[in-house]
Amino acid sequence: MHDHSYEVSVRWTGDRGTGTSGHRDFGRDHVVSAAGHPDVPGSADPTFRGDRDRWNPEEMVVAALAQCHMLSYLHVAVTQGFTVVDYRDTATASLRLNRDGSGELTEATLHPVVTILEADRVADAEAAHVTANALCFIARSVAFPVHHQAETIVRPASSSADSSTGGAD
Repeated sequence: MHDHSYEVSVRWTGDRGTGTSGHRDFGRDHVVSAAGHPDVPGSADPTFRGDRDRWNPEEMVVAALAQCHMLSYLHVAVTQGFTVVDYRDTATASLRLNRDGSGELTEATLHPVVTILEADRVADAEAAHVTANALCFIARSVAFPVHHQAETIVRPASSSADSSTGGAD
């Protein structure tokens, strides 16, 4: 086994001159950074007086789940011998707010649409989501269920991708 460590910095940028003198007196803006990476502008969800143009922590958790699942899935595809040529996901999550002001994410659902080359491997491609979920570090770490509503598309190997499949213009 190997242990890995990660370091990010979060710096609050929402002081409007009076600090946290009242709930409406400060911004929720902050910057998430890590060495060698572009900064990520963060805030609270707009429901909690945040800036809708910035990433909120709930979105970042859902994004981490979707990224981790995709990367795990691509690994599984290679090890199982089917070819993924496109992968897209629109992930969702539910947040429950409690009377005491606390809250928690209660579930997330990934909606991956995976395009493969081999028509005879659709069942394998669909089953690979279970294996990918078991391998995903983030899904293994969260305290709520991560569901999958996957779709598999077959693109025959002889077909060439055109610009309508999401290529750069």
